[in-house]
Amino acid sequence: MSKPLLTILATASALALPALAHSRQVTLTAQLKDYGGNGAYVAAYLTDAKGAYVRTLWVAGGKAKYHKHLSDWNRLSAGDAKRLDGVTGASVGAGRTLKVTADLADALIDAGYEIRLDAAAEDMRDSPSEVRVPLSTANVGKPQAGKQYIQAVTLQLK
Repeated sequence: MSKPLLTILATASALALPALAHSRQVTLTAQLKDYGGNGAYVAAYLTDAKGAYVRTLWVAGGKAKYHKHLSDWNRLSAGDAKRLDGVTGASVGAGRTLKVTADLADALIDAGYEIRLDAAAEDMRDSPSEVRVPLSTANVGKPQAGKQYIQAVTLQLK
């Protein structure tokens, strides 16, 4: 292959690859209710249009023995050996705010994907799929109400 042809192919590849791998920063802000208990464990995870687990975005609460109480996430992500790699932090206190930011491919937005949050607190009821936020431009900035521990979750896209 000639050098000019290699140069053209290399340049075309360099220009095309970023377009294929383009992603957007997604930020979820979850305001917890003042439920009067210990810090909540919260798992934020992505599911596809059929409800199948795609990946974990964040888990608030580092003690693995309590992760079983985040039952939908725990069940759906059980086969993901890397589900906790770099995505864990402290539990979230009642009345506090949890902010989760992740880079997601543009192709996932407005394609039926959801971000789900499971929540649980010690000596209190578990709340699987506490909040389900469709990953769509229509939901940007619109608070999605929680059931038990989370007052509301707001989605932002950059």
